[in-house]
Amino acid sequence: MMDVTPNIPEVVAEVRRIFERYEQALIDKDVAVLDAAFWNSPHTIRYAMTEHGYGFAEIHAHRVARPPGPGTKEKRIRLEILTLGRDLATVNLEFKVRGRDRIGRQSQTWVRFPDLGWKVIAAHVSTREPAS
Repeated sequence: MMDVTPNIPEVVAEVRRIFERYEQALIDKDVAVLDAAFWNSPHTIRYAMTEHGYGFAEIHAHRVARPPGPGTKEKRIRLEILTLGRDLATVNLEFKVRGRDRIGRQSQTWVRFPDLGWKVIAAHVSTREPAS
């Protein structure tokens, strides 16, 4: 039987650590760390504001082409981590978009593979107008 116990504290802490490492790599434009966070598979998908990455190779190509700079996140509004059992997690971040009157949303699905550790298998970044 599959264990889907929600939010086992040590698993949440582990996912938070790898997510924060990923976020710092975005700021630093550390492509090696960003690549290491994603499952190296043609099945991996990342939708972002100006790109659609179908498969690890496309995601990597976008990362290499991305210009350096502070990125789009001005400040965090809300971070939600949900783990189910010890091998599946979702991370959802709501943030203020830098220099714009927009709210950003980022979601990631993480899976712990027996031989690879935690990897993002699907990710999405979008924006919306702030609530009135």
